[in-house]
Formats: sequence, C-alpha cells, structure tokens
Amino acid sequence: MSTATLRDRARDRAGAITLLLTAVGYGAVGGVFLVPDFQALFPTLTKATVDLLAHAIAAVNTITVCTLSLGWYWIRNDEVKKHAAAMTTSFALILLFLGMYLPKVAGGGTKLFVGPDPAYYAYLVMLAVHIVLSVVSVPVVLYAIVLGLTHTERELRNQTPHRRVGRIAASAWLLSLVLGVVTYLLLNHVYDSTFEAAEAAAVLLPALPGP
Repeated sequence: MSTATLRDRARDRAGAITLLLTAVGYGAVGGVFLVPDFQALFPTLTKATVDLLAHAIAAVNTITVCTLSLGWYWIRNDEVKKHAAAMTTSFALILLFLGMYLPKVAGGGTKLFVGPDPAYYAYLVMLAVHIVLSVVSVPVVLYAIVLGLTHTERELRNQTPHRRVGRIAASAWLLSLVLGVVTYLLLNHVYDSTFEAAEAAAVLLPALPGP
C-alpha cells in the first residue's frame, strides 16, 4: 500500500484515530495510578532516580513551552513550514515526557509539598489546574496533530477546523506546561517536600501527584 493511500485513509479517519490515541494515552496514565499489574511492568526506582526524572521532565516541559510558543508565533506570521516543524517537535517532546513520567509514577513514588499554608494552597490550585488542563487538552491536541499530519496546507485552511482547534489546543497545552514547571519549582527548589514510595503514594491523592 502506497504512502499516499495510507495518508488518504488516515485523513478520512482523523476523528477515529484521535479517539484511539486518546484512549491509549488515558489508559497508560490511568494504569500507573490504578492498575497494579500495569505498575508492575515498571522497575522500582530510588528517590534519587525519581528526583533525576523530575528534573528531566521539567527541562523537557520548559523546552516544549519554547517550541509551542515559536509554533504559535510562526503561524501568526504565516510561516507554515516552521510552524509545522515546531508543533511536530512539541509532540515528540510530549512523548519523551510520557516515557519518563510513566516509570517515575509507577516505579518511583510521589513527592508531597511541605510549606506554609498560603503557598501550599496556591500550589494545590496551580497543580489542579495543570492536571485538569493536561487531561482535557489531550484529545484536542491529538486532533490538531492528526489533522496537521494527514492534510495538506490548503486542506487545513479550507476543509478542516485545524486553525480553531489548534488555537484551543495550544492555549490549554501551554498553560498546563507553564503551571507544571511552576509547581515543579515550588516543590523541588522553593519549598521542601516529603517522599512517598509508589505503594504508599497510590492511596495519597492519586489525582494530585507532585511534578
């Protein structure tokens, strides 16, 4: 089957592909919190390794903020090829993030914020918004990416909601990443934290892990 034929089939099934990839993403992240058999697939990590992964994740997310911002800037200046390269790079970086985040949570554990009450509540609010945006932006981001990879520039402009969807996806994704980096800094550099190993962390606010 030719590349053109595969692209045509993918173009006609952009919505279905998005749903499938969204289900896979939700399943993988949900599995490291809720499914012991899935957690067992990952090696047990020391606190030092968890810290190293946290720093690496923050670095990747910071770079992603830069590439997303460049992609937004370039498309506003009608530099389509640069925009496409920036967004493709951003998507590759988010896959790299997942490659570190899943073993960190499943095999490592969770760091819990220790600090004064005002900072603690501000941290929780930012972390909650970060997580909510991360969850709800997944299908929108994936749909924008799938459309971008399966349609020509002319088709994207005239036949798809790529511009509108992309604007929503980039806004939610950027804000989520920025809040993730800020909460990382608060947890790891500005204030103190305690560490719960993976087994204990599973029962402590599983929806609100530290970055």
